[in-house]
Amino acid sequence: MSVFGRVAVPLKSRSYDIVVGSGLLADTGKLLKDVISRPRTAVVTDANVADLYLADIAKSMNDSHIAFSEIILPPGEQTKSFDGLMELADQLLSARIERGDTIIALGGGVVSDLAGFSAATFMRGCKWASVPTSMLAMVDASIGGKTGFDLPQGKNLVGAFYPPSFVLSDPNVLTSLPARELRAGMAEVVKHGVIADKELFDLCAKGWKPVTETLAELVRRGMAVKVKVIEEDPYEQGERAALNFGHTVGHAVEVVSNFDLLHGEAIAIGMIAEARLAERLSIADDGFADTIKEVLFGLNLPVHIPENLSQDQIILAMNKDKKKSNGLVRFALPVRIGQTRIGVEINNLGSVLEERK
Repeated sequence: MSVFGRVAVPLKSRSYDIVVGSGLLADTGKLLKDVISRPRTAVVTDANVADLYLADIAKSMNDSHIAFSEIILPPGEQTKSFDGLMELADQLLSARIERGDTIIALGGGVVSDLAGFSAATFMRGCKWASVPTSMLAMVDASIGGKTGFDLPQGKNLVGAFYPPSFVLSDPNVLTSLPARELRAGMAEVVKHGVIADKELFDLCAKGWKPVTETLAELVRRGMAVKVKVIEEDPYEQGERAALNFGHTVGHAVEVVSNFDLLHGEAIAIGMIAEARLAERLSIADDGFADTIKEVLFGLNLPVHIPENLSQDQIILAMNKDKKKSNGLVRFALPVRIGQTRIGVEINNLGSVLEERK
């Protein structure tokens, strides 16, 4: 076991530890023992992750004498819905989970968001811990306490800020991800590089093969960016909105594609559309979008809105964005590497999609 990072994240509500290290998954029970203060625990995962890692988690929990129930959800974004929430609540009831018990989210962003929201609301509050198994979940979804689920009209339209009690990330599990999912997760890493870490951006710019050889470093640096931002602004009252770069267009494209696009693929597309918008508004210098585009292209991520997606439907989806204020959609737009302008209000959303090729 090699532990190369432990970060305490102080929030107004409470602090929690983020532990990162190769081989840590086998020590899940030992590391969570101090977090779990009540006798009942539920491990929430999906069928794909369960096949890979649930047995390892079960052994670790048993070795640490932690009693737990297993809840296995269907994989995919469709589970992050009201119906998925009700199914999870039903299984938590069957597991006899009570207020103050612990829910462990073992999986990617869907599991993290849904299990976290269940913890925020089930019996008016349970503890929860995150054990992310995807790049996206490690550097983004598992950190910061944003939880929720989708409505048919848009992504994450119902949610809560509810930080976990513990986050355990083992970069070794990333080697089991399908290449497409790992690439999609890298979109969030690139985004973190754009908004706050030139060295991270430069690492991503080296291309796919070097990226696959430095996954642990990418996880560490990607997580560090988000940790720093949420330490300063835990409830997105200001600068945390920079993390939304690429997400206003990206979420809309993802929904209109009927989730044929993975979240990270949609965010890659969104970053280019929004960087082009920043250039047209003279917020960013001409050519900056192409700089980001080259990095994404080198990671084999899409950079154009698919031609089969309706522009009108994308605009409709953007108009339902949860960051909307006073009737206007607000964007976080890049100025340069390491600097973002937040709260940019756009009245004519058609102008955001001027360049689709």
